[in-house]
Amino acid sequence: MALFGDGLEAAVQKAFTRPVPKSAGAQMRYLVKQLKGTRSVAQLLGITQRTVERYVKNQIRKPRSELAARLEREVRQRWQPQVRAEARRRAATTGGIVIDTRARIGYTAPVGTTDDARVRHLTVALLPHHAARLFDAQQAGAGEQRLRQIAAEGLKEVYFQEGGRRAGSLEEIRFTDVEQIEFEL
Repeated sequence: MALFGDGLEAAVQKAFTRPVPKSAGAQMRYLVKQLKGTRSVAQLLGITQRTVERYVKNQIRKPRSELAARLEREVRQRWQPQVRAEARRRAATTGGIVIDTRARIGYTAPVGTTDDARVRHLTVALLPHHAARLFDAQQAGAGEQRLRQIAAEGLKEVYFQEGGRRAGSLEEIRFTDVEQIEFEL
């Protein structure tokens, strides 16, 4: 399960100004308009071009559950691209991103310090440059491990080191066993 990628996407979707189309016909019409034709929508969804045409004309109203899920996912991915871009830009330049997580978090530091990884529930506002790194990595197709590493580096700087005011000798943050994670722009 893609906790970090899905969480970032859900945070961006909260910025939508209009609701996503609900009916299958409206969703299909939106995809036809975006992809400029019924043939490309049919190939995308793995159905026939005639079936797409029937949904567009509301001759078919209820898709089977598998098709409904694919249709919903494809529409959500393409819905309000300018609003998405603006939300990402705002988070990456001025607003930052809030991360709320329950996970096993610890660090490695020089000999003599003792903080084994333990389950912590943290709600931390990461700085804008961390949000920019997260979104850039997501856009570049980075995997969950890379997104987790970027989030851990943000937690290290903001939570453990408080922006350089303490714990300057921390070497690495261990961010594992993520039970729950949510992002808020």
